[in-house]
Amino acid sequence: MLEKTWRWFGPFDPIALSEVKQTGATGIVTALHQIPVGEIWTEADIMERKRTIEAAGFAWTVAESLPVSELIKLRSEGYQRHIENYKLSVRNLGKCGIDTVCYNFMPVLDWSRTDLEVPMTDGSVTTKFQSVAFAAFDLCILKRRNAERDYTRSGAESARTFYSSLHEKEKARLQRTILLGLPGSANSFSLEEFRAAISAYDRIDEAELRDNLSYFLGQIVPVAEESGVALAIHPDDPPWPLLGLPRIVSTKEDLRRILSSADTFFNGITLCAGSLGARSDNNVVDIAKSFASRLHFIHLRNVKRTADRDFFESHHLEGDVDIGGVMQVLVREQRRRAERGGLNHRMPIRPDHGRLMPADRILEKERGKSVYPGYSLIGRMKALAELRGIEIGVRRAMNF
Repeated sequence: MLEKTWRWFGPFDPIALSEVKQTGATGIVTALHQIPVGEIWTEADIMERKRTIEAAGFAWTVAESLPVSELIKLRSEGYQRHIENYKLSVRNLGKCGIDTVCYNFMPVLDWSRTDLEVPMTDGSVTTKFQSVAFAAFDLCILKRRNAERDYTRSGAESARTFYSSLHEKEKARLQRTILLGLPGSANSFSLEEFRAAISAYDRIDEAELRDNLSYFLGQIVPVAEESGVALAIHPDDPPWPLLGLPRIVSTKEDLRRILSSADTFFNGITLCAGSLGARSDNNVVDIAKSFASRLHFIHLRNVKRTADRDFFESHHLEGDVDIGGVMQVLVREQRRRAERGGLNHRMPIRPDHGRLMPADRILEKERGKSVYPGYSLIGRMKALAELRGIEIGVRRAMNF
C-alpha cells in the first residue's frame, strides 16, 4: 500500500498528533518552520522533531518543505551561503533518516487564492482562485508598476469594474488573502514588503529563472544523492504566471526539462494533482504516467475549473482531475519499484487540503485557534478515507 501521510506543522499546530492517529495516516510530513529560510536545519533540531513524531507512533517520512530562499532563486548577493546551508540541511536530514525533501521554486508566492472562505451547498467551506479578482488586486490595490502590460484592455476594465463593486471590507479581505503567509507561518506580507519582493524580479524572466533552478540542482543534487535523499519539486500553484513573475514548473514540458537537467532518480517530482489540474491543458494522469519513476511524493487533491484560469477546490473525488486514473498509475509504479527493489518504494501520499467542515468550526471555537486554510482535521480525514478506499478498489480491480 502507498504510505499514507499527514502534514503537521509542529508543536504549534492546532491539530494534535493524538488526533492525527485516528485518521489512518502512518507517516508525518513536516518542516522546521521555526528556522528562518536560508539557515541550517541542524541534526539536533531535526532529531528533536523526529523524536516527538515517533513518540506519537508515527514515522517522519518527508520534509515539506525545505524552503529555497529568494536569494537562491534570484542568484543575488548572499545566495552561495544559502546554497551551502541547503547542502548541510540535506546532509543532516539524510543522517537522521529523512529520505525525501519537497521544495518549490515559485518566486515570492508559495500559493495563491483569492477567497479562502467559499461556502458550499453541503455546509463545508473551500478556497478558490478567480482571475478577475486577482487582477483587481494587482491593478487597484498593489498598483504594480507596468501591470497594464499583462492584461488585455477588456481584462483590465473588467478587473476595475470588479474592484469598484467591492465594499471596503471585501477589498481588505482580498488583500489579506493574497498576502497570507506560507503554511506553518503566522506571518503575512505587508503591501510594501510585497512590492519590494516582486520588484526584485523585474529583470528575471523565465529563461533566467530556469538557469537559476538548473544551477541550484547542479549544486544540490549530488549532495542529495550522496545522502540518500530524494528531491521532489512541487509544481506552481496555480500553474501560470502571476504579477509579472515567471513560473517555470507549470506544465509537462517544464517538468521534463527539470528532470533532464539532472538525470538521476534523486532529482524528482512532487506530483500535486490539484496544482497541475488547475490548468486545463495539463492531463494529470498522463503526467503521472510519463514521470512515474521520478515521483517521490504525491499530493492528492482536486479542483473544479469554472472558467479559464478560475477554479475552486472540490471534494477529492468530485473535480476535474481523474483521481482514480492517477491512483492506478501510482499503484502500478509502486509494484514495479517493489519488484525491482527500487528506492523509495513507500511512495508517500497525503490528502492535500480538505474542506473546512462544520465539525471543524466547532473545534476551532473550542480551541480558540483557527487552522491554516485547507488544513482542517475533519475535512482532511474525509479525504484520506476516500483515498484509502479508492486505492483498495484499484488494487482489487488490478489483482494487486
